Amino acid sequence: MTARNAATERVTKETSITASLDIDGTGKSEVSTGLPFFDHMLDQLARHGGLDLKVQATGDLHVDAHHCVEDVGIVLGELLRTAMGDKVGIARYANRLIPLDEALIEVVLDVSGRPFLDYDIHFAPDTPGLGSPAFDPQLTEEFFRAFVVASGLTAHLTMRKGRNTHHIVEATFKAFARALGDALKVTSAQLPSTKGLL
Repeated sequence: MTARNAATERVTKETSITASLDIDGTGKSEVSTGLPFFDHMLDQLARHGGLDLKVQATGDLHVDAHHCVEDVGIVLGELLRTAMGDKVGIARYANRLIPLDEALIEVVLDVSGRPFLDYDIHFAPDTPGLGSPAFDPQLTEEFFRAFVVASGLTAHLTMRKGRNTHHIVEATFKAFARALGDALKVTSAQLPSTKGLL
């Protein structure tokens, strides 16, 4: 099988990011974004998705964490799109329902080539951030929107239940990772589309 990996560097006036991704990895990660809680979530993405992931990101955290989180999402999405190649043989569709204590998150994915995010996980605007420097839980949506658009996924993320902010965000990353790992599994020698292109 052709190696499914990619690496890149992206530099803007707001962030500088070097990253690599291997779809057929073992769940190893080396992540540093300046946001410890976000690092923890990216580690969950790698571990539960079976991806090998390296991310070194610096940015204007003194202004806001938004730029860093969104740009990491863009970079990882672009890496995934490149690493997937022609997508021949992948399962394409997958869904996971993952609990973390009282939180229950559902993720449904289609590796469709058509970017779309339906995100039904909401936090009050004054919900405290997680970690220090703080990760605003509302940035979870910004990360997944950037990731989905850049990679060409159709994704539906829904909170079935949840009260604890940490549990909700972590269950979201774990459910997405598990569904992504399932969708990218090579299960045949055929392209899973009647169009002949994904």
